Amino acid sequence: MAFAFIADLPTFAAILLIICLLAVCLFEAINGFHDTANAVATVIYTNTLKPVQAVIWSGIWNFIGVYVGGIAVAMGIIKLIPLNDLMLQPIGENSALVLSILLAAIAWNLGTWYLGIPCSSSHTLIGSLLGAGFAFWSIHKGAGPNWGKAGEIGMSLLVSPLFGFSLAILLMYVLKNTIKSKRIFNEPNEKKPPPFWIRAVLVTTCTLVSFFHGSNDGQKGVGLLLVVLIAFMPLQYALNHEIPLEQFKNSAKSVEATLLQNATGEYIDHIKALAAQAGRVATEMDSVDMKDKAQLFSLRRSLQGLNKNLEADLKSGLIPAAARSSVRHEIKTLKSAYEFAPVWAIILIAVCLGIGTMIGWKRIVVTIGEKIGKTHLTYAQGASAELCAAATIGLSTGLGLPVSTTHVLSSGIAGTMVASGGIKNLQRKTIKNIAIAWLLTLPVTFVLSALLFLLIRLFL
Repeated sequence: MAFAFIADLPTFAAILLIICLLAVCLFEAINGFHDTANAVATVIYTNTLKPVQAVIWSGIWNFIGVYVGGIAVAMGIIKLIPLNDLMLQPIGENSALVLSILLAAIAWNLGTWYLGIPCSSSHTLIGSLLGAGFAFWSIHKGAGPNWGKAGEIGMSLLVSPLFGFSLAILLMYVLKNTIKSKRIFNEPNEKKPPPFWIRAVLVTTCTLVSFFHGSNDGQKGVGLLLVVLIAFMPLQYALNHEIPLEQFKNSAKSVEATLLQNATGEYIDHIKALAAQAGRVATEMDSVDMKDKAQLFSLRRSLQGLNKNLEADLKSGLIPAAARSSVRHEIKTLKSAYEFAPVWAIILIAVCLGIGTMIGWKRIVVTIGEKIGKTHLTYAQGASAELCAAATIGLSTGLGLPVSTTHVLSSGIAGTMVASGGIKNLQRKTIKNIAIAWLLTLPVTFVLSALLFLLIRLFL
């Protein structure tokens, strides 16, 4: 665990690391009561579950979502900044970078939560990462933020609310034309819960949103935690020490042998050169000293370079068909050398997200239930919006892309309101506030984190 390595750091660096770890936990807890309030909004507002029951239930499923959701989204987050350059900097500079990201993200999330404005923790974190990264590399040069990855994530964040909005309208139309019982289209009774079957539907949709929120938003916390660990302890987290180096070496040799066996046709020289690269990586692992920072970083870059070339050739079809299945399998093994998350880190983030879910939910619930549409949220609208949100978030997680639970669910609620009463059924003030927060989050957090980095590095 990371705590075993803290004793190896200078006292001041160890204190900074502990502060940063606590800040990550705080960010994820805020994410819980900021974003996950969307998941419990419908079951609380419709009296399906009591608030305490709802937040505990949602917290449990958020925990499960983080724990079993994999790390694809987490890797997408940390790829926003070139970690190879980060590893070469002194701890003071890395501390300033990490603290500026965390402080900017926490400040914006808390501010929008206090005002009851559904705001995306995904936008917040990404804006903070890019802003601090831009300031960092404007001073230290290097590769700079990964603008290509940022564009890919930005497109996901842009398209997902539109998808949720459209899907919610379609689903409401289907429900109106297929469900004979009209009780599901009623507004909730303030004094008693809905019929059992409606409660079952709403609890199911709440569970799905909570689970997929954990599998997506929870991974962002894991990615942020990995940035902290790599910044402070690059020697320990540049490569995965939990898997024997021999396993990665065998994968590289397997790639070499497979490519040579299938090196035919007009691209034979290219395939042989790629096989030779795999062989060199295997040879490098024979002699690497895992306690030597320079050798360790060199091996990490070699593994990344090999995988990059293999994936590019698979995509372009240069690798012979007979070799593709084997090469894809070995790529996964080789990637696990530098794309990994310790189990303790996943559990820590899952716990923080679950705890955060259990506090601070009320402000967002009121906005979701009463302030998006001019009419109160009905059972059907709540279920439809949550089902659309769960589907959108689950699809994004499968693609390894972060998505905003807040914006997906809010847009789903808006879609159900439009389906029930047209565009005039939306409360313009609330929609305007959400839209303004959506537009301002990236630029504000970008500038704030950049300025914080320039300020904090003066003291560290």
